Amino acid sequence: MTQTAGLSGRKAQAARNDRRILDAARTVFLRDPSAPIAAVAAEAGVGISALYRRYANKEAMLASLCAEGLDRYIAAAERSLKSGAEPWRGLVDFISEIVDEDVHALTVRLAGTFTPTGELGALSERAITLGSEVFRRAEEAGALRPGLVFNDVAMILEQATAIRVGDSERTVVLRRRYLALQLEAMRARRPRRGPAPLPGPPPTDAELTERWIPRK
Repeated sequence: MTQTAGLSGRKAQAARNDRRILDAARTVFLRDPSAPIAAVAAEAGVGISALYRRYANKEAMLASLCAEGLDRYIAAAERSLKSGAEPWRGLVDFISEIVDEDVHALTVRLAGTFTPTGELGALSERAITLGSEVFRRAEEAGALRPGLVFNDVAMILEQATAIRVGDSERTVVLRRRYLALQLEAMRARRPRRGPAPLPGPPPTDAELTERWIPRK
């Protein structure tokens, strides 16, 4: 995330503009990866020239978005590994943070829409290394059901972040509810313990129906 503390007035303003543009790009391309770059300018409330001063083309912007997503993934894994939490808790915290930050939704949504750079390849390798270590710790502690591998986590993240309703706060609640179910399925059997209560209420009929209303 762009930091503005300690920057001069002009540089701080440029950093804020960069942040606004990237936030707008996340919103636009999560909704529609095929959207033109002009849609990002409109969402950010800036002129198209402001985008082109920062990004040569749409592909460069998509690469920057994916790099930011990988940076967030790496930071979440590092926090988990440094937290000192017991291995299962560390894995839960890692997966939960990725879902809450919508990191996986973004990277999967953009997959195949541009040519990855060498920088992205290096970030991806580091992300896999750190995420695998979080998973390995839980596995070696006997916290995971037999047969699970680290690649299963990618599919679990994809399923959880596919949940999306009109209200962003409600989307977070529903994702956490169904992620809790998925995490319960991942965990090794625990004798004489019942399942933990699910967080948040289930989706309403209205929430399921509103997804069929045409977007303007």
